Amino acid sequence: MPDDVVEARAAAEEASAFAHPPVEPDVTTAYGDHPDQVIDFYVPRAQVGPGGSVPLVVVLHGGAWRAPYDRRHITPFADYLAQRGFAVANVEYRRGTGSADPQGTSPVAGRWPDTFDDVAAALDALPALVREAVPQADARRTVLTGHSAGGHLALWAAARHVLPADAPWRTADSAWLRGVVALAPIADFAVAEKLDVCGGAARQLLGGQERFEERQPFADPALLLPTGVATTLVQGRTDLVVPQAVAEAYADAAAKAGEVVGLTLLEDVGHFPLIDPAADACAVVAEEIAQLAW
Repeated sequence: MPDDVVEARAAAEEASAFAHPPVEPDVTTAYGDHPDQVIDFYVPRAQVGPGGSVPLVVVLHGGAWRAPYDRRHITPFADYLAQRGFAVANVEYRRGTGSADPQGTSPVAGRWPDTFDDVAAALDALPALVREAVPQADARRTVLTGHSAGGHLALWAAARHVLPADAPWRTADSAWLRGVVALAPIADFAVAEKLDVCGGAARQLLGGQERFEERQPFADPALLLPTGVATTLVQGRTDLVVPQAVAEAYADAAAKAGEVVGLTLLEDVGHFPLIDPAADACAVVAEEIAQLAW
């Protein structure tokens, strides 16, 4: 397919994904004192399965860990999952400072260690918060999902039990987690850097080139394998934002570590249809989540 056709399709896909109005949550709860330390909860809108308690899907939004991109853009996707019978927790977290990177081209991606502090704190607080906000949800049947930079955070959160021993976010196990469905994730930092994904966002997240290699073992999902957690990556073949090679590198790293990771590649699909309720790709994502959750 000619490059101009792919680029035009990508632009149309992005416009479609962002055309949906934000969907207000049923409950918003704080897990810390910072304004970004909140979780939006969506109660299930339909009954699926045998009845009784329902699985919980934790959503981590993308946006290259940069400040302008908050959880609001992924609320239609969160509501889409609620319409399919899931309880949903849409997590906000601290992102970049809002200042430009040294080249002045875009806001700095992420904060070290704040972004990781927040995701860890949110997940640690989640069981108690779920009991209050969505009592019909079963936190023992939790599936993590995330898009792009949020896909990275979902993979990272599922690997906290294999972090280096001196990592402040390390946990004892991942028994509470049914699985991960990572959507076009920035899953391998070395490959992402080589391809300059999102303008070097992974490098900025770790504090710049001078800290990259030092901090990579604490943050790069491709170095935190095997996890023992059921994991599926969903990736569009025509993704221009996070290319297919990044997901493939993670799957290859998992295989070398003795772990099988699912990789669902979607033809003629770019970056944004995965979270666009109007796109067929979004239905594929929901089905991948259901296979792990139910």
